[in-house]
Amino acid sequence: MASATRALHFFRSSTASFSSRTLVRSSARATVVGRRYYSEDKPAEKTELENAEAKEGSKAGESALTPEQEKLKAKEAEVVDLTVRVQFMKSFSLLTLPQSRLRYLQADFLNLQRNAAREKEQTRDFAITRFATDLLETADVLGLALKSIPLSALAPAEPPSESSASSSGTSTQKTPQQYLQELHQGVEITQRQLLQTLFKYHVKPFDPLGDTFDPNFHEALYQAPIPGKTPGTVIDVQKTGYKIKDRVLRAAQVGVAQDTS
Repeated sequence: MASATRALHFFRSSTASFSSRTLVRSSARATVVGRRYYSEDKPAEKTELENAEAKEGSKAGESALTPEQEKLKAKEAEVVDLTVRVQFMKSFSLLTLPQSRLRYLQADFLNLQRNAAREKEQTRDFAITRFATDLLETADVLGLALKSIPLSALAPAEPPSESSASSSGTSTQKTPQQYLQELHQGVEITQRQLLQTLFKYHVKPFDPLGDTFDPNFHEALYQAPIPGKTPGTVIDVQKTGYKIKDRVLRAAQVGVAQDTS
């Protein structure tokens, strides 16, 4: 009887432990299945929740902007729009201009090129104006030196007689007149060479003797009544005038005939 009771008690305990293990395993499986199910659905729910929160936050931020900030934001958008328009207009300005405007711009550009070329040529031609003006004083001094010697002093000297040459015994000695002639010749060559150098750079002299007085080319130093001369006629030239191309480099200094009445 006691053994039967023990066997019954052991059977009951084994059944209870087996049923408890089975329940624990089934509950664990249900938990795992439930966790897998909820783990798959939670990201979608979380994403929708975050989007809703972001929209609410943006709406709250927009509603939190002050009127000054809204105006500033509108101005920034306007500036961006204007910048894009300006770049577009710069890129396609030639295409959108009318033909008359294009022809006007082309003619203006050609005139600018011609003016620049003319100014460049004038700068090259008249670059030595100041230097040439200083050289004119040297040419004047050489001219005065040549005029200071009378023509009688430049006449060829008579050859010495045979008697005087034999008595002196030195037929190769030069006379003072010969030295003066050689000096005059050297000064004349120097002046000619200087004028040729100036002529190379388009600097030319002009002598207005006998011409009608022109204030653009002549500088009157004095007036004198000369019978038989038309009033306003150049009767004397103190300094020769010079031109560089068509421009007056130095006006001629002259004397002008005056009315005798």
